[in-house]
Amino acid sequence: MLFQTPLVPAILVQRYKRFLFDAVLADGSAITGFCPNTGSMRGLTTPGSPIWLSLHDSPTRKHRHMLELVEVGETIVGVNTGLPNHIAEEAIRLGQVGDLASYPVLLREQKYGRNSRIDMLLSDPQKGLAYVEVKNVHFSRTPGLGEFPDSPTLRGAKHLEELGDMVEAGHRGIMLYVIQRGDCDRFRICGDLDPVYARAFRRAIARGVEVFAVKCHLSPQQIVPDGLIAMDEPAFADL
Repeated sequence: MLFQTPLVPAILVQRYKRFLFDAVLADGSAITGFCPNTGSMRGLTTPGSPIWLSLHDSPTRKHRHMLELVEVGETIVGVNTGLPNHIAEEAIRLGQVGDLASYPVLLREQKYGRNSRIDMLLSDPQKGLAYVEVKNVHFSRTPGLGEFPDSPTLRGAKHLEELGDMVEAGHRGIMLYVIQRGDCDRFRICGDLDPVYARAFRRAIARGVEVFAVKCHLSPQQIVPDGLIAMDEPAFADL
């Protein structure tokens, strides 16, 4: 996935009120921008961090700059939670997610479950329906290990339950985690920060929900899905 316009480098001053951040551009200008991430962004909001911003000139937008990438050490991390669905679709079409590329029809944002929308609905005359829920991952406390979630998410637990319902109805239910950082080769559920989600994940696995984790290669020019990584097996035992 290419960024539509060149990203602008800056230095983070602070992120606050969830949707806002202050930064200093390369020319010394101080700006306030929009942060497209409602989560805690744990570990990604250190003042002085190099960041990359997209520019938007729509007259309906209050803030022209939007936060896209944060540099943490030598790693670039994607924080825009509006992008994982695009990345996930690209990974599927590239054949990186099991056999999902073999489904001839892919629809986005379809109604299902309990007043919800599934991120992607795949269909095939022979295979039937596959419901794909996508989550963004940017949290890492241990080198090489991506974790989700970084804060409690009752909505995420609800999605796992609904995927399990689809499996019991005779369809496929697939949880796809998109890891917007390239320094992870393993993934696990963060049960200590959200035990409710961890229990919902364990129940979903028991009901037949399939789980995949795709890592990405990121640069200020593009974000490219880079294949599946392994689930951290000891983490399953702790759930």
